[in-house]
Amino acid sequence: MIKITLKDGSIKEVEKGISVIELARNISEGLARVATVAEVNGEIKDLRYCLEEDASVNILTFDSDLNGKKAYWHTTSHIMAQAVKRLFPEVKLAIGPSIDEGFYYDFDVEKPFTDEDKEKIEEEMKKIIKENLPIERFSLPREEAIALMKKMDEPYKVELIEDLPEGEEISFYSQGEFTDLCAGPHLESTGKVKAIKILSSSSAYWRGSEKNKMLQRIYAISFPKTSSLEEHLKLLEEARERDHRKIGKELDLFMTHQLVGSGLPMYLPKGATIRRILERYIQDKEVKMGYNHVYTPSLANVELYKTSGHWDHYKEDMFPVMKMENEEMVLRPMNCPHHMLIYKNKMHSYRDLPIRIGELAHDFRYEASGNVCGLERVREMCQNDAHLFVRPDQIKEEFKKVVELILSVYKDFGFTDYTFRLSLRDKFDKEKYFDDDEMWNSAESQLREILTELNLNFYEAEGEAAFYGPKLDVQIKTALGHDVTISTCQLDFLLPRRFELKYIGEDGKEHTPVVIHRAILGTFDRFLSFLIEETKGAFPIWLAPVQVKVLPITDAHLDYANKVKEELEKIGARVEVDSRNEKIGYKIREAQLEKVPYMLVVGEKEIEENTVGVRSRAGGDIGAVKLQEFVDKVSKEVKNYTK
Repeated sequence: MIKITLKDGSIKEVEKGISVIELARNISEGLARVATVAEVNGEIKDLRYCLEEDASVNILTFDSDLNGKKAYWHTTSHIMAQAVKRLFPEVKLAIGPSIDEGFYYDFDVEKPFTDEDKEKIEEEMKKIIKENLPIERFSLPREEAIALMKKMDEPYKVELIEDLPEGEEISFYSQGEFTDLCAGPHLESTGKVKAIKILSSSSAYWRGSEKNKMLQRIYAISFPKTSSLEEHLKLLEEARERDHRKIGKELDLFMTHQLVGSGLPMYLPKGATIRRILERYIQDKEVKMGYNHVYTPSLANVELYKTSGHWDHYKEDMFPVMKMENEEMVLRPMNCPHHMLIYKNKMHSYRDLPIRIGELAHDFRYEASGNVCGLERVREMCQNDAHLFVRPDQIKEEFKKVVELILSVYKDFGFTDYTFRLSLRDKFDKEKYFDDDEMWNSAESQLREILTELNLNFYEAEGEAAFYGPKLDVQIKTALGHDVTISTCQLDFLLPRRFELKYIGEDGKEHTPVVIHRAILGTFDRFLSFLIEETKGAFPIWLAPVQVKVLPITDAHLDYANKVKEELEKIGARVEVDSRNEKIGYKIREAQLEKVPYMLVVGEKEIEENTVGVRSRAGGDIGAVKLQEFVDKVSKEVKNYTK
């Protein structure tokens, strides 16, 4: 007999060699029906895994854990591969992993899958599920495994096996006539899967390298209940409606062009207006808090990043080096090294600190073309960056001021659903993080103490720190329920040391300052993509590129429309007159689609009574309002930061 410790702390004595699924049945038949995978002593194991000694076991379900979902989705990926092989026997199989939102499988086919093909594949998947085929696991020695895959004419599987290290277990899963190389885990049978949906298809290079063959990737998802699938599809539709790329195109905010390159968006006039307002907004706030803004080059000598340490920890994300005469130059991925040198430009007294250096800085990241996405993930970005050079006794106060600035900004934008994450290093990862235990322990302890004293409700996450120090990340919940990082504040004892930064202390001796890295809006590009998706393009009036649109009923009313425009421009409003020879109903619909906060209809009656017919984006048809009364009402709205 062996002792099994369950998640609730209870202990079960069971026969040695019992499988996980048998253990689940021992606990309850209901649990066995919904079990997908198990966590055994912290490791994810297949339901077929046999327990040979005392262990801690947590049996997972689709709803209990992401790993529970992934086992379910991975099983469904095999069902999809089996369906494809039934319908298209000549297709070669690549890989079919589960991901955070379902799964995909890559196939080598002569021509891309059509919508009709995908419908057939989905129907065949449903047949395989109905067949309720048992899923069985087996292992083979390397040579036998290679021979099996060669016999099945699966060259990609052969390559994968050949790349496995010596001594690695080579396992397969079979269901009916279908066998696939796979480490698992999987469900017990195809019938355990219930509701499925193929979502999309795209091209993908084998192993993500453009040097390899282009394959066809099919994305799909599955659920234990049809109602869950329907809810997910509704969420996907909502996501499509909120997609900042779609809205950005509809509202003429930004564009991309292949002649410019992937991940390099161009802001159109309306998008540029929003970005300019955001830049002025945050800079004004920072100036009031004592920040000094600078401009630094987007190009630097490689030696700068070797000094900072970024070259060792970050060079894979940097653009290739450009050799220029006797220098090696690179597009900068971040600007903290530049700010270190600005601080070092002259000696400072303890009385000078804190020194707050801010910049709207253009940085460059070497993103693969498959990763770039609208404004969300780009190759050139503009960061709302700043570095605070402080004495050790000022850390707490300055960190507090950064948090206050973050909260002030979130209040202006109406953000309420956010959490604080203390991002720590993975102490066992010596590659990603600078190796200095004493420095890390001190920095993490201080930051934890600061957050506790600020009474912030935070959680800790290992492996999320910057390579030089721990940080506070603010995780905002999007309208679609996703967590995104907008603001970050990092504590850094390393870079001041590497750049040999000093100040003269009250004791007349040299001391090393501490640096606080912080970004409030993050990058303007990603922040704007987030804002577009949150608002669906209906920006708060102070941020809307066009705040008021004047709609003359006919050309005879153009002069009055322009007079209205002039009166509104006097108070700083951004106004347009729709002078097109179109019917007024069409003009109203167009303005509504453009998400303009106020539409003013003007005709003979409005001219005679010196009024405007007001339509509000939020309130609909308000009716006739005296022109001056409307100007007075809007004068505060267009300038103040409100929701």
